Amino acid sequence: MIRFGIAGFGLHAVRRLMPGFSLAQNSKVVALSRRDLIQGRAAAAQYGIPHVFASTEELVRCPEVDAVLVTTPNARHLEDVLTAVAAGKPVLCEKPMGMDADECRQMVEAAQKAGVLLGVAQIFRFEESTLRFQERIAAGDIGRPVLARSEFSYPGSGHARTWLYNRAISGGGPIADVGVHCIDALRYILQDEPRQVSALGYSDQSSGDVEASAVVTLKFQRGTLATVLVSTRAHYRTPLEIVGDLGVLRADDAFSVERPLKLELWRNGNCVAEETVSNRLAYAKQVDAFASAAEGGEAFPVPGLEGWRNQIILDAAYRSLAGGRLQATSNQ
Repeated sequence: MIRFGIAGFGLHAVRRLMPGFSLAQNSKVVALSRRDLIQGRAAAAQYGIPHVFASTEELVRCPEVDAVLVTTPNARHLEDVLTAVAAGKPVLCEKPMGMDADECRQMVEAAQKAGVLLGVAQIFRFEESTLRFQERIAAGDIGRPVLARSEFSYPGSGHARTWLYNRAISGGGPIADVGVHCIDALRYILQDEPRQVSALGYSDQSSGDVEASAVVTLKFQRGTLATVLVSTRAHYRTPLEIVGDLGVLRADDAFSVERPLKLELWRNGNCVAEETVSNRLAYAKQVDAFASAAEGGEAFPVPGLEGWRNQIILDAAYRSLAGGRLQATSNQ
């Protein structure tokens, strides 16, 4: 059993992480850190977490903490990951891994030098729907993937994570927050890497200095063209569609963990096959996979290097958003 300490215990921990840990087989939470100790103690009492700290520095020194899950605001990831690495603690960092690719490089290199396990929490990699998309496309169900479309939108006005609208803390708007999920899922499903990126965005009076909505286009090495549409001003939805030369694989709310979803295979305008899958165990699978790797088992499937690769793409998207030009990623 791997004992986790959650650094930056907040809304994400309450809504997603703790329900996931309750279903995990080889992982449990024994400590948390939160700057507001009163709120931290209240959360610890609610979930039966024995150790409460005001900082990541204190948390990583706890001898009962075997691994650290960093869920602090994005601008804190670099410092918190390096703190855990320096303490020799395996660390799983929430996405996006850093504020830019250089921060990710520093984390990866520090972990490699120290011989410490570093992973990035790209939760879609642990969803049954993502796996089935990848398997069916690899099996040739739609032939050669020609086009792909991944969306992630949610109504973010008045969101409790107010720091999302401060670029100095978040690193960006929905491209960084949820677009990274779509980009990582496409990379995994297609088993391919984007080589060119462009982006257009829209901001409003409530979005601070980040985008409120955006479309990112990706040209993959083997020729697939993909669009990623993200917004914090739209109804919650996560559809995914891959169009091949022989058929189409699609799902509404493809990445939802709330309820079972249906994958459909279309050919010649007809749905010729469908299957129902559930992503309910995704968060449990993620921490148990990390726990297994920390114990010397099978390698964690989303190492820090994957977070670094995703960040290179995010950086290119934001350069395009600022300058209105196509950006290359192949030289990274």
